[in-house]
Amino acid sequence: MSNVRNWQLGREMEYPHEEHHPQRQFAFVFNINRCISCHTCSMACKSTWTFSRGQETMWWNNVESKPYGGYPRNWDVKLLEQLGKVDPDNQRWSGEANGDPQKPYGTFEGNTIFEAAKKNIGSTAARRVLGYLPTDEEWRTPNLYEDTAVGEKGHPMKFTRAVEELPTHSTWFFYLARICNHCTYPACLAACPRNAIYKRPEDGIVLIDQERCRGYRKCVEGCPYKKPMYRSTTRVTEKCIACYPRIEGTDPETEGQPMETRCMASCIGQIRLQGLAKIAEDGSWAEDRYNPLYYLIKVAKVALPLYPQFGTEPNGYYIPPRWVPRPYLRQMFGPGVDEAIERYMVPDRELQAVLQLFRRSNRIIFKYKIENGPKVFETEIHGKQFTQFDDTIIAFGKDGQELFRTKMNEPVHVRPAGIHQNSI
Repeated sequence: MSNVRNWQLGREMEYPHEEHHPQRQFAFVFNINRCISCHTCSMACKSTWTFSRGQETMWWNNVESKPYGGYPRNWDVKLLEQLGKVDPDNQRWSGEANGDPQKPYGTFEGNTIFEAAKKNIGSTAARRVLGYLPTDEEWRTPNLYEDTAVGEKGHPMKFTRAVEELPTHSTWFFYLARICNHCTYPACLAACPRNAIYKRPEDGIVLIDQERCRGYRKCVEGCPYKKPMYRSTTRVTEKCIACYPRIEGTDPETEGQPMETRCMASCIGQIRLQGLAKIAEDGSWAEDRYNPLYYLIKVAKVALPLYPQFGTEPNGYYIPPRWVPRPYLRQMFGPGVDEAIERYMVPDRELQAVLQLFRRSNRIIFKYKIENGPKVFETEIHGKQFTQFDDTIIAFGKDGQELFRTKMNEPVHVRPAGIHQNSI
């Protein structure tokens, strides 16, 4: 075991390999508040990568309804229970969220899946990573419990008849879209006895060497998010490859410019933003103030990692849903939830502008610029002043050239009376 720095945990942790970091890191932000669970992302990925024999139950991109749904079934509940048994009294955070830049969510005092593995001695010996191997049955129902809401406590399927109001609802559920997080400290890589899994040095994308893999499924067992998937027809494991030819800019559509993945580019709910973060020598995110991902995660701090307590330092971030009880969200996204939701519900001028960049182009945005416009709207939201301006947001690509520009207020076009396609 080596000691590595995990900035999401606010401390060093134990990891089976020495610390190495890519030049840039593939990362993304999903805005859960916008997801409508249309599964367009899932089908775009499925029709591109996992449509062949042996991949019938393989979904590199999936959308599950929380709190009951999951693919594979109950993947997070099972691992949280395992961590609770190993360390029942110490799965907590100390310090204040958003206080210290080196500890933006405070300090996690519990054991990660790597540290807990040493305490969980099985029939033979301690494992590198705490985990479990899902059954075939758990893989077969990716949409089980879809749209199933939480009812009154102790009364299943009995829902409140009162008018629901923010900040939280009595009856609730939300959609969680998931792909591989391409973690900084991948559990799949740590668990593989064949060293068949690696992170690409240019963009941090985690891949499986199909020639070295022998299908032991240690990566499936070790990954807390259950994103490596075993294929019985080839007897090797496969996973999301982040559509790396598109990230490299080799797709002819973008003429050499880095391009978003298939699931990202197909999202009609406009919940997704993808990019490449600059990585400093110590593994932290180098300051890149006007990169939209850096702004959302490091400056505005409205986007949070999924289960940071697992210790993998995932590079997938989520803007939490506003209507869900906060204790549930804190368990899932860490202690930064309250501040993230407050900022999202009453966004400032810059945050409003950056949120307009989601899904405006299939090319990766490396930088943005805001041109100020006139004030068009003013009101009060949850006791706080909210002002909207008709600003122009300009997005730039890898080469510094403008990709597109969009305005806060979309133009309204009114057809002249009696002149439209369906008129007779």
